[in-house]
Amino acid sequence: MDKLRLLTPGPTPLPENVRLALARDMIHHRKQDFKDIMIRVQDGLQYLFGTKEPVMTLTSSGSGAMSAAVTGLFAPGEKVLVVEAGKFGQRWSEISETHGLDVVALPLAWGQAVKPRDVENALSRFPDISGVLVQASETSTGVLHPVEELARLCRIKNKLIVVDGISAVGISPCPMDEWGIDCLLTGSQKGMMLPPGLAFIALSDRAWHKTREVRPRNFYFNLQKEREKCLSGQTLFTPAINLVVALDECLRYFQKQGLENIFKRQWAMTRMVRTGVRSLGLELFAGSNYTWGLTSIRLPPGIDGVKLLDTAAREYNVLMAGGQDHLKGKIVRLGHMGYVDWSDLLAGLYTLRNVLVRQGGFSGSRDYLERAMAAYEEAMDRTYCIER
Repeated sequence: MDKLRLLTPGPTPLPENVRLALARDMIHHRKQDFKDIMIRVQDGLQYLFGTKEPVMTLTSSGSGAMSAAVTGLFAPGEKVLVVEAGKFGQRWSEISETHGLDVVALPLAWGQAVKPRDVENALSRFPDISGVLVQASETSTGVLHPVEELARLCRIKNKLIVVDGISAVGISPCPMDEWGIDCLLTGSQKGMMLPPGLAFIALSDRAWHKTREVRPRNFYFNLQKEREKCLSGQTLFTPAINLVVALDECLRYFQKQGLENIFKRQWAMTRMVRTGVRSLGLELFAGSNYTWGLTSIRLPPGIDGVKLLDTAAREYNVLMAGGQDHLKGKIVRLGHMGYVDWSDLLAGLYTLRNVLVRQGGFSGSRDYLERAMAAYEEAMDRTYCIER
C-alpha cells in the first residue's frame, strides 16, 4: 500500500519525536516535572507568537480559544466588527452572537481578502465598535488577510484587534508585538505539528486592561485566572498532559530551526503547489492574498470534488480536503502545513492530476512536477515575501 499522506489543512502529519513523546508514561500536572515543562513551553510559545506577554495553554480546540477571546474581552451588548470572508469568519460572528455581542458583519466574497479601507469605513460608520475580529488565514478559502495593516489601523482608531491565527502561527509571519496585535490565538493541529486538543492565546497589555473591565462570564475560559496559573507554570484546569509533553518537543524544533527558516520552507512549498496547479491547467481559487500552508483549487465544470477526493484517498492513500458550504464539491484544498515536505507535495500533485483525468478532466502537461520542483528550489534561494 502507498504511504498515507495527510495533505489536509489540519490535522497534519506528526514528527517522529512528537509521536514518541505522546507515548511516554503519564506525569502529574501539579508536580514539579510538569511545571518544568510548562516553563520551557512558555519560553517557546512566546518565541513562536513573537510576544513578551504570557501565552496561555488551553485544553480545547482552536474554537475554544476563540470563545475565550470573545467572552474575556467583550461584555454583552458591546459592538464588534467581524470580517466574514469564509466559514471561519462566520464562526467569529456565531460565537459573538451566542455570547450576546452586537455583531457588525463585513461580508466578502469567498476567495477575497479584506481591504483595510473597508474596515476603516466600517469603523467610521460605527464609532462605538469595540474590536475587530479577523482570521490571519481563512482556512476555508486559502486567503491571507492583511493583518499587519489592520492592526496598525486599529491602533490609530483605538480598537482592539483579535486575530485567529489557527492556520497561520508557525506557518507564516504573524509577530504579535511587532504588528501590534491585541489578541492572537491558535490551535495545536496545524502549524504546531501536534494532534488536536490544545489551543493557545496571548493578549497585549491594553487587552489585559480591557479584561479587567469585563465581568468574567465563562467558568472554564477565565483568562484572568488562566494568566495567574500560567505565570506559575500551571494551567487553571487539568490539561491534556501528553499533548503538553509533545508540545515541548515541537517548540524545541521551532527554536532550533528558527522561524525564518520554517517560514521560508512554508513559502517555498506554497509556491511549489501553486506552480504545479497552474501547470496542470487548473485555476487557483485565491489568485492573490493567498495563504501559506494551504492551496485552494477551483475544479473545472463537471468534476465532482467529493468523488475526486474519495478516489484520491481510496486508491492513492492521499488525503486532501474539499470545499465547505456552497463550495462543497467545487474546490479542493491541498494542505502543506506542519510536518510535510516537498516529496509529499509531489505525491499530492501526481494524485490530483490522475484523479482529475479519471473524473473526465483534461491536463496535457507532461512537466508539471518538474515545474513545481523548480519553483520550490527557486523560492528556497530567495527571501520569502507576503504577496498581495
